[in-house]
Amino acid sequence: MTQNSFHKETAYFASGCFWGTKYHLEKVKGVEYTHVGYMGGTVNNPSYPEVKTGTTGHVETVEVIFDPAQTSFEQLLRLYFETHDFTQVGGQGPDIGSQYRSVIFYCNEEQKEIAERYIGKLFGMGFKVATALEPAEKFWIGEDYHQHYYDKKGETPYCHIYRKIFND
Repeated sequence: MTQNSFHKETAYFASGCFWGTKYHLEKVKGVEYTHVGYMGGTVNNPSYPEVKTGTTGHVETVEVIFDPAQTSFEQLLRLYFETHDFTQVGGQGPDIGSQYRSVIFYCNEEQKEIAERYIGKLFGMGFKVATALEPAEKFWIGEDYHQHYYDKKGETPYCHIYRKIFND
């Protein structure tokens, strides 16, 4: 095993209800694990009841730990855009509020540049992108009952449906 085989990277994506975002991203080959939780707010160790009020500033977010030898931030980003409505302001589908907004929380300049390039591509394709691009902050892991929600329920996401956007 090479030294690089132990290297893992982290990405953070918010696109409405975190259950659906996690559902799609965790299926990518090379994704080691995912957690749902909260990022971007002003309250330490927020709870779901606090976040759902929309007053803490947190966004429902998915932490993705992946092996860059098997997948890339770019591949995850493409899937992220293809599984939610990145043009909707203030929520996703029926989930309305600042806690459901579309955000890419970048961990480094490379992730920021890749995300900016894809947002530019989408604008070039005629989309009015509402996705925010913000530096990653402290990630607060969500409650156990939110982890692997769809696996536990045997259901599929109600508002995160795959649609192919990128042809290159």
